[in-house]
Amino acid sequence: MRIANHAGRAVLVVSDGKAADIATASDGRFGPDPQSVYDRWDAFTAWAATAAPVPDVEIDAARLGSPSPAPSQVVAIGLNYADHAAETGFEPPKDLPPVFTKFASSITGPFGEIALPDGGHTDWEVEVVAVIGRTAHRVTAEAAWDHVAGLSVGQDLSERILQFTGEAPQFGFAKSYPGFAPIGPWLVTLDELPDRDDLALGCAIDGETVQDGRTSRLIFSIPRTIAKLSQVLTLRPGDVIFTGTPDGVGLGRSPQRFLRPGETLRTWVEGIGELEHTFR
Repeated sequence: MRIANHAGRAVLVVSDGKAADIATASDGRFGPDPQSVYDRWDAFTAWAATAAPVPDVEIDAARLGSPSPAPSQVVAIGLNYADHAAETGFEPPKDLPPVFTKFASSITGPFGEIALPDGGHTDWEVEVVAVIGRTAHRVTAEAAWDHVAGLSVGQDLSERILQFTGEAPQFGFAKSYPGFAPIGPWLVTLDELPDRDDLALGCAIDGETVQDGRTSRLIFSIPRTIAKLSQVLTLRPGDVIFTGTPDGVGLGRSPQRFLRPGETLRTWVEGIGELEHTFR
């Protein structure tokens, strides 16, 4: 099942370019707010499993938003691939990776333009985003997947000058400019994925591939990450987790490279889809 946010309404993607409005198809039982679907995830998935929604929406990519546009929490994981830790000069985490937040005002949809901060060094970081479907507190890694509604594609865009200004890194603050958390193009439930623990992910700038990885190389797998987080946090339905980026970021290159006005960044995850953003 693929759930999208189309023009602010929850829809089920039923084929290429076609979707069904969830509020209409369910006679008002669910939707139209995309965020509300996660609040009743078990009831919604039970309905969707037997429903035969009629496609009544022509998908316009420009009108797609984040499948979880207003989560109560946005959690991000740093240094979760050994090669990425090495390229940025850090030791790979052993007991707990760095945990930070991207403020929710940075969330945007899967396509469009993003403004680059004046005088900044904005970097790219492709990530798989996990969206919580059931409240998770003190869950085990073995049970963690049961608390996930599905996965999406994300970019943890990062302004590196601000990030390393001051005595300690400004991880969350420097990663929360408007548009710095694009998510989409939709949420894909786990049963549709070829292997939920081994997905190819990457991104390209104007056709040049700059990141190319697999989630099987995560230091802390997605279920292990959720289990670790849930020992402290109560993860709520609709919360989003940026699970870490592989190597290939601009900060780790020699010479370093950062996004420039006019460039287009295409981002993908196997079995889920693509994002595309132009910078100005």
